[in-house]
Formats: sequence, C-alpha cells, structure tokens
Amino acid sequence: MREIVLDTETTGFEPSEGHRIVEIGAVELFNHIATGRTFHVYLNPERPMPKEAFEVHGLGDDFLRDKPLFRQEAQNFLDFIGDAKLVIHNASFDMKFLNWELRAHGFPSLPNDRAIDTLMIARSRFPGSPASLDALCRRFGIDNSMREKHGALLDSEILAEVYLELIGGRQPDLVLAPAGGAPVAGQTRSTEEWRPRPRPVPLAPRLTEDEAAAHAAFVAKLGDGAIWLKR
Repeated sequence: MREIVLDTETTGFEPSEGHRIVEIGAVELFNHIATGRTFHVYLNPERPMPKEAFEVHGLGDDFLRDKPLFRQEAQNFLDFIGDAKLVIHNASFDMKFLNWELRAHGFPSLPNDRAIDTLMIARSRFPGSPASLDALCRRFGIDNSMREKHGALLDSEILAEVYLELIGGRQPDLVLAPAGGAPVAGQTRSTEEWRPRPRPVPLAPRLTEDEAAAHAAFVAKLGDGAIWLKR
C-alpha cells in the first residue's frame, strides 16, 4: 500500500483572497515504511509575501523570486503522488490550496476522500488534548528540535513518524487480534478489545515421571513449610 505524507507552505489562509502555495514537501511510504523517495519544491507565488506568513516559514520575496511557478511543477507533483492516499495534518487546508492551484492551471483536482487527516485522527484518539504537530511530537517522543520554522519537507518527514504512531506504532499491522479475525492492514485494535484466552489444546507436559518423583522427594525433605505445599 502506497501513501504520500504531504505538507505545504503558503502566503496566507485563503486562495480565493489571492494567497498561493510557496512550498510543497512530500514523503513516500510503502506498507507504512518510508522508502526514501521524496518530492520537494519551492514556488514563486507571483505576489509579495505577507509579514505574518514570513514569520511562520521564513520564505521571503528575494528567496522565492527565481523559483518555478506552480504550473511548471504541477505535473511533476501529480506524477509523484500518483493515485496514493495523501496523509496530511489539517487536510482541508492543504487540499483547498492544491485544488485551487491545480484547477487554475488546467489540471484535474484531487478528490477530498484521498486525504487521510492526521489532525482528525489525533482529535479522535485524544479528545480535548492539543493536536498540533508539535504537541503530537511531544506526546510520542519524536525529535522535532530542527523545526525552528515551518518547512514543508521537514514537516512531512516529522508527520510521517507521527502518523505511524497514531495508527499504532511503527509496525501497525503487528497486533494481537481477537479470535473473530485479523485486523485489516493499516488498522489496529485497541488493547481493551484484546483479552488472553486459554489454549484450545493444553501443551503436553515436559516433565518426566522420574523428574516429578525426584522433585517430590526433595520437597518432602523441606517439611511442612515448603512453599511448594502452599496453595
């Protein structure tokens, strides 16, 4: 199963108000393991960078001026993601921007049901707790010390680790399943659902008759206070 963990940086909050994507970062997972394949590009938004956005990601006008336009990188981006599911933190935000840019330049938009929203997963698993990427890194003990400012590729790499923890750890398919059936790949069962059960057929005894007799003779020498005689 192929998945793409994705993040974007933008000039603001609403593409309908003239804001644009300035960075895309993506990491490929296959069967929940990072393959090492990534996609990363900075983009010229063809507009000034607001001070508030610059303070978040540090991408300014001088740096972005010679970078490619979205329409020049759109096909490379689509080729990289293919038909994989997209793992995104606060997916509605990134999908809104990606689809605006894609439609504006004549490319097909991405169905919203392709997105797996880790923000929604975190809120479902930990109701009432902070669910930002930084908060989840603290919860799972993930090192995000290099995240001084937001960056799409770095955030995607961190989010990939967070995602694996949210769905059950780095080996999400290796779980103890009830007798009713194994879990579907990529899903886990809560520990409350699993309970130990007796073996259908008891194991054959490994103690020989001679060993049992020798043990009984040894215990007899210890008197009535031997712990083996207590039930």
